[in-house]
Amino acid sequence: MGTAEIILVIVLALIVGVMLGIFGYYQFAVKKKEYAKKKAEDIIQDAEKEKENIIKAAQIEAKEYLIKARNEIEAEEREIKKELQKWEKRLQAKESNLEKRQAYLDEKIELVNKKQEDINAIEKQLEEKMQEVDEILKQQQEKLEEISGMTKEEAKQKLVESIEDEAKREAATKIKKIEEELRNEAKRLSQDVLITSMEKIASSYVAERTVATVTLPNDEMKGRIIGREGRNIRSFEKETGTDLIIDDTPEVVVISSFNPLRREIAKIALERLVSDGRIHPARIEETVEKVRQELYQEAAEEAKKVVFDLDIGDLHPELIKYLGLLKYRTSYTQNVLAHSVEVAYLSGLMAAELGLNVKLAKRAGLLHDIGKAVDQEVEGSHTKVGADLAKKYGENEYVVNAIMSHHGEIEPNCPESVLVAIADTLSAARPGARRERLESYIQRLEELENIAKTKDGVKEAYAIQAGRELRVIVEPTMLDDNESFMLARDIAKDIADKITYTGQVKVVVIRENRAIEYAN
Repeated sequence: MGTAEIILVIVLALIVGVMLGIFGYYQFAVKKKEYAKKKAEDIIQDAEKEKENIIKAAQIEAKEYLIKARNEIEAEEREIKKELQKWEKRLQAKESNLEKRQAYLDEKIELVNKKQEDINAIEKQLEEKMQEVDEILKQQQEKLEEISGMTKEEAKQKLVESIEDEAKREAATKIKKIEEELRNEAKRLSQDVLITSMEKIASSYVAERTVATVTLPNDEMKGRIIGREGRNIRSFEKETGTDLIIDDTPEVVVISSFNPLRREIAKIALERLVSDGRIHPARIEETVEKVRQELYQEAAEEAKKVVFDLDIGDLHPELIKYLGLLKYRTSYTQNVLAHSVEVAYLSGLMAAELGLNVKLAKRAGLLHDIGKAVDQEVEGSHTKVGADLAKKYGENEYVVNAIMSHHGEIEPNCPESVLVAIADTLSAARPGARRERLESYIQRLEELENIAKTKDGVKEAYAIQAGRELRVIVEPTMLDDNESFMLARDIAKDIADKITYTGQVKVVVIRENRAIEYAN
């Protein structure tokens, strides 16, 4: 075979192959299409079967739901029928009760109608009687007017006035009786509180003098104390603020000063100088200053102990310092610190008895005379100075008020302030608390009373509370209320001008009218 034939055979083979491939693919496509169609028909048949199954299941479920709903509705109907039967029975019972009540009410109405008829008859009789009474009263009134010459309105007014006067008299009697009972009860309670409080406290008093003595080893020491041309004694008196009295008394030197602190500093310093033997101005200055600082420290420590023992809380360090200085202050020879401690205890005891603030009462009582620690250096009364100190160092308004009001300069703003004033009077005025010459004490009281008695309209005058209060009773017909106030001011001014005294004197002018009648 030639090449052309081979190529022709190959081309024919290729054409036949292609034709066979196309025919095979066509057959495959036809079979695939038939398979897909059959598959679709199977799916449709399955869907139809599923549809029928779902419809049957839904029909069955619907039938079951209808049966269940019908049963529930029948059950509810039965319950409603039962409730209706119950309500029918209740309504029947209520109707029966209403019928009974109606019958009862009918009987009551019949009875009331009968009573009303009786009442109408009685009212008619009363009207007739009232007419008769009115006629009689009218006749009596005419007769009374003829006899008394008074009209009806005048007689009525007279009767009302008489009743008012009687009521006022009875009210005045009852008020006086109630006041007397309250006064007696208050007095009894206050006495119980004071007695109970005073029974629980007992303090010893250290009486101070205005002089102190220092014992010397020999009389030669007097010359060394005086020094060349008196330089030692002048230096000592300058540093201590005291008077050093060196007389013929053997082996004794007297230190004189109204200030107990200065006197104590001078005494201790002189004893140390005498014991040491070195006495000259520089040594005197050094010793006095050292003793002064030691005493200040000792006083502060004692004040801290007092605060701790009283259990009143913390105090400002400056207040503690001033409180300690009260150890070296006296009032009529009564130690002021000891007095303050006793006032604190008394105030606390009375507060406890009355159910008040015990710590506040103790605190105010301890600080009530704090102003005496500095009142010699600052102008003003010790109450004013003390109140300013307390306010400056953070004390509350009640403590400040108690300090300011314990001598009556201002009105107390709390019960504890009143207790402090009472405790101060008890501590200072009771026998033995303070020493004073009887003659001078009586003389001062007489002077107070005489100043008041010289005034016009004064009936009596009494000096009470150890001369702290002057009670003046005036004639009510000679002075009115305004003149009484002016009299109190005049007497207070005369006392301030004419009498030298410690503290304050309260002048109380009493003007009262008394109505007295006797029932036989």
